[in-house]
Amino acid sequence: MDNTARIQRDSEVSARYGSSLPFTASTRVDREGEPRLFTSGTSYKPGVSVVIPVYNEEGNVAESYREVSEVMQTLGEPYELIFVDDGSKDRTLELLKGLAAHDSTLRVVEFRRNFGQTAAMAAGFHLTVYDTVVALDGDLQNDPAEIPGMVKLLRTGYDLVAGWRKHRRDKFISRKLPSKIANKIISFTTRVALHDYGCTLKVMRGDIARGIRLYGEMHRFIPALADEMGARIIEVPVNHRERKFGSSKYGISRTLRVVLDLMTVKFLLGYSKRPIHLFGTLGLLTTGAGAAVLSLITWQRMVMSIPMGSRPLLALGVMLCIIGLQFLVFGLLAEMLARTYYESQNKRTYVIRHVWRSAPHEEHSNVTRDDEEWSESSRVIRR
Repeated sequence: MDNTARIQRDSEVSARYGSSLPFTASTRVDREGEPRLFTSGTSYKPGVSVVIPVYNEEGNVAESYREVSEVMQTLGEPYELIFVDDGSKDRTLELLKGLAAHDSTLRVVEFRRNFGQTAAMAAGFHLTVYDTVVALDGDLQNDPAEIPGMVKLLRTGYDLVAGWRKHRRDKFISRKLPSKIANKIISFTTRVALHDYGCTLKVMRGDIARGIRLYGEMHRFIPALADEMGARIIEVPVNHRERKFGSSKYGISRTLRVVLDLMTVKFLLGYSKRPIHLFGTLGLLTTGAGAAVLSLITWQRMVMSIPMGSRPLLALGVMLCIIGLQFLVFGLLAEMLARTYYESQNKRTYVIRHVWRSAPHEEHSNVTRDDEEWSESSRVIRR
């Protein structure tokens, strides 16, 4: 089943069951006759981390903090709030520091300057300590009341629950129309079909959030990057509210940046581990076209006595062959860089979801401790 069909199926499940899913949160039902499963070796504490990037939101931070805190207290489990101040020039940081002085669950991260929303989210994800991570905008347009239902849905077996602003409260020309076009293009290019890539409200497993590397302005591509890690993704409609205070930091001018970032993401998803497949294919096609042109004019010279020295096709054929060889060389160099990147940092080209093993026979397992540290979670089967 491809990504589009799988996500559509998951969306149908969400639409059918809504918040009353036929499962209990964070509970796996053992079938009769099967061994019980116990989680072991998990490096993250059970709970929920909420990451909220803010920039010049002095009119919203206090109310945002109050709403999110009230919602998190209803979950009845440990939680933390991480506000990342992205170099605000107003009183945003001052207000957040005042709130943090009276609440041990609130942490405020101060950037030296404005680095952008992607950097703010990456910093927040890096600092989380719990096994469930929520990403939320600080402008009060995302409704925190959606968090409990999304957390419950995540714990029925998904790795990422993405919000869909089905009834979006924004201007059509400057916000909604560019977003619709971008979502179509991104879904087609990445083959991860979602209605709303731009919605910040997402709930994901902690290892997914901490495993994604965000650069540039790639925060909107989190579902596509998570899919590359083998994440199970579902999209659900969420409430979207009008902005009460401040102004939006985005407009139609961001379209060009989205296109450029999409090109980067497409290359990273498709060819970062095998760049020779891209450059090698281009090289072979270009060299083949050059060889065909040279063969044609050579045949015309030998059979039809047509001079070839002054013909533009000769220069074209030679140029195509040289460009093709250059593509092949680029591919080999990129392959060497990719190998250096992974091997020098001891990175894996795969992601393990679970390691299944029998507790009484651990000494016979050929899975190394290093591999277990790279796995998302380690399970033990007790007979």
